[in-house]
Amino acid sequence: MTVLEVIQRSTEFLARKGVDSPRLQIELLLAHVLQMPRLKLYLNFERTLNDEQVAALRELVRRRGEREPLQHLLGTVNFLGLELAVTRDVLVPRPETEQLVELAAQLLAARNPEAAQPMRVLDFGTGSGCVAITLAKQFPSAEIHATDISEAALRVARENAARHNVADRLQFHHGDGFAAVPVGARFALLVSNPPYIPTGEIAVLQPEVRDHDPRLALDGGIDGLDFYRRFVTEAPALLQSDAHLMAEFGDGQESALTEMFSAPGWRMEAIEKDLSGRARFMVARRV
Repeated sequence: MTVLEVIQRSTEFLARKGVDSPRLQIELLLAHVLQMPRLKLYLNFERTLNDEQVAALRELVRRRGEREPLQHLLGTVNFLGLELAVTRDVLVPRPETEQLVELAAQLLAARNPEAAQPMRVLDFGTGSGCVAITLAKQFPSAEIHATDISEAALRVARENAARHNVADRLQFHHGDGFAAVPVGARFALLVSNPPYIPTGEIAVLQPEVRDHDPRLALDGGIDGLDFYRRFVTEAPALLQSDAHLMAEFGDGQESALTEMFSAPGWRMEAIEKDLSGRARFMVARRV
């Protein structure tokens, strides 16, 4: 079969399986098999695939039709221009988390570089390391720590840090919540994309998420807010005076979080929307 025939037939197959953007998906898989940029496929529509290439692509298309995430099949995801390894041990980074990093970068860029305390950042629940690594690339002088309860996730994060030459500027810590943080550490910014899906809603998520993302990275308890309650009560001991907490949250959680962060010692500074116009990010200050 030619490249064009493969694209057409596979697009129809993935569409029948309910896969979003089936044409784009097959083009990315085919480019991966042929080891060429996706757009170069358009210059090679008449190229004939050999038997080995057809077999490799057929297996990938079969797995994608069973709703295995594209990123797992490719082994990587592009996050703000960085190619990061992803596996079943980490949450596949979403575009919303790219926005979270951009907001965090804006806040860090506005800080006083002459401040007596170091610009120290904590990425809580780092997963693939996407937040910590991107901030380390953008702020070489910052001291960045990243925690995760999953040692398997931290292995992926360390691999990604090494891939992007920031391993010597990141400190990874394994443990449950803030117990993983070194004693005495104080941070100017805590940034997190914590688990925020209510337990009862996980069963109705898209198969790519429900069946392949680690449940630890999804389940936020009965109402999805377990980790934010921990932030309210436990984070102040780790934050410098006037420090910020910035976190992603789920649909319909804005009001509860605004009330939660009206507790003594906190001030909710902003609720920011994602690209779809939904309230998605909170910025609170320790006061």
